[in-house]
Amino acid sequence: MRTRFLVLITAGLLSHVPASAQTPGPAAGPLDPAQTASGALPAPAVADPVQGPIVVKAKPKPQPAPVREMALSTNPDPTFTQDVFFATAKASEKYAAIADAGGWPKVPGGLSSGSHGKGVAALRKRLSAEGDLPEAAQGETWGPDISQALKHFQDRMGLRQSGLITPGTLNALNIPAATRFRQLASSAQRVAGINFQSNDRYVVVNIPSATVEAIDHGVVVRRYVAVVGDPEHRSPEEQAHIQAINLNPYWTLPTSIIKNEVIPKMRKDPGYLSRAKIRILDGHGTEIDPRKVDWNTERAINYTLRQDAGASNALGNIRINMPNKDAVYMHDTPSKKYFGGDYRFLSHGCVRVEGVYDLAAWLLENAPGAPNGKWDKASLLAKVATGEHFDIKLPASVPVIWVYMTGWANADGVTHFRDDIYDYDNVGARSAAL
Repeated sequence: MRTRFLVLITAGLLSHVPASAQTPGPAAGPLDPAQTASGALPAPAVADPVQGPIVVKAKPKPQPAPVREMALSTNPDPTFTQDVFFATAKASEKYAAIADAGGWPKVPGGLSSGSHGKGVAALRKRLSAEGDLPEAAQGETWGPDISQALKHFQDRMGLRQSGLITPGTLNALNIPAATRFRQLASSAQRVAGINFQSNDRYVVVNIPSATVEAIDHGVVVRRYVAVVGDPEHRSPEEQAHIQAINLNPYWTLPTSIIKNEVIPKMRKDPGYLSRAKIRILDGHGTEIDPRKVDWNTERAINYTLRQDAGASNALGNIRINMPNKDAVYMHDTPSKKYFGGDYRFLSHGCVRVEGVYDLAAWLLENAPGAPNGKWDKASLLAKVATGEHFDIKLPASVPVIWVYMTGWANADGVTHFRDDIYDYDNVGARSAAL
């Protein structure tokens, strides 16, 4: 069975692509960083003190206050499991057949509870195409079944379950079946060769969802909003083991940030490092005066630049230590306002977790050394309040995997989709070039 689907993904899907999938679909390509997943909310165009400045080329036009549409899914099934490759590959066959048969009808705008007519008939057929509404439930009248079906659809898309056709929902409804095929096929191809050794407890970061999942015995017991890498500083697909929780961590700046951001900043503003509480250390750990560094050269990359622990530290008060080849991790942040946005692709590659104290407490279950006998949020906050750097080792390491899945299916065949923010879904484009 595995061989069949592997051949399907690596050969069959690349050669049998619906004609309409051979050119990028209009609605599910990479998001413009100036828009949200719903197409309504502008991305924050401000300097981000957490992971360095965001360069703004033009002042954005004022926008009306948007309605938040992105929401955490309530589905208890993990995004990534050992069986996700098979389920997603099988689902891609289904969507290829839908696309070959002409796809699904376009849903017109302006529909709401109480609507009736051909637009509602098109909506019913559209919701039936993916199983959100029974095929037999046809007609031209909006009933409670449509509202319930829309909630199910919205949950699969990572949208707020309103049961209404919001701008983001209408956009998702009208993404072509061929594009959905390409998302499933490309995602299956990316995970086909993964050999992830998970335990009963493990953590999944799905980058396009900008979410973190804590899984216990095959069930998502916690799901968190996250901020992940922007298109120019992409969060990598990664496998590692979480080994410790670092409280009041230091932040050692990567060479890329020193070269591309700190050096240009220091040329214009010599007091920048002092205000940001970033120290320069030589190979012996001796602090160097920034005034003794020639900022007109790249000499600074030969030093260690380390930000002091504290409220303004880029990592916040907690770092989840997961040694890996890319030197990325999950962490807290002082810039918590970005968790409330629909566009959460803003970091330099690391993953900021909104509920990081809760996640840390879950990871530290049964870990010794807590002041009150248990590492819960209260005990972690009490330790952070001392201001001292402190490391807590997990009793047993917890596997963690970062994946890039814009389309996936659970074992029950239900499909889920997110936007291709990094423009990785290239199955159709590659096929067209052959």
